[in-house]
Amino acid sequence: MSILNNQDIENKHITVNEKPDNRISQEWDVVYADEWKGEPGKGELNEEYGLYIERPFYIQSAMGSKRYLEVINSRNMVIKTKSTVKTQQWWFDQKSFTIKTKLNNQSWDITGGKGDQMRIWSTNSQWYQIFKFNGSQFVNVEKAARVLDVDGAKDEEARKVIVKANNG
Repeated sequence: MSILNNQDIENKHITVNEKPDNRISQEWDVVYADEWKGEPGKGELNEEYGLYIERPFYIQSAMGSKRYLEVINSRNMVIKTKSTVKTQQWWFDQKSFTIKTKLNNQSWDITGGKGDQMRIWSTNSQWYQIFKFNGSQFVNVEKAARVLDVDGAKDEEARKVIVKANNG
């Protein structure tokens, strides 16, 4: 069994495949009713995604200058020197499972699922907008081998942020 078109959308049809295709839409968990804690609420940690719900945060690069993730031109993601502007503030939305900017509440987006460019875009909760934080990396849920990365590993002001194969 799998979710139709491998899209994690509420009320999506479940189908039976004739050939296995090793997609996440074919994986399931069993959660016993007497053990279910319910969804975490505002200010609580979503343990699966590694982020606190609706609690504003900054994202600091581990590179030497410790620049912060920022939105420029109302769309593109880069690293820049720390400031207190909303373009450097983020929050995790439990309803969409996306990371959003405080600038305009749009979500991280891997250019509509194509390429490696990161931007912010209207929330649609597709795989290319959903990331988990594992304590040091932001990992895309569908393409688990791809993580948030500073392009060319160059620690420069306004250097673009992309997704790239996980090198460790």
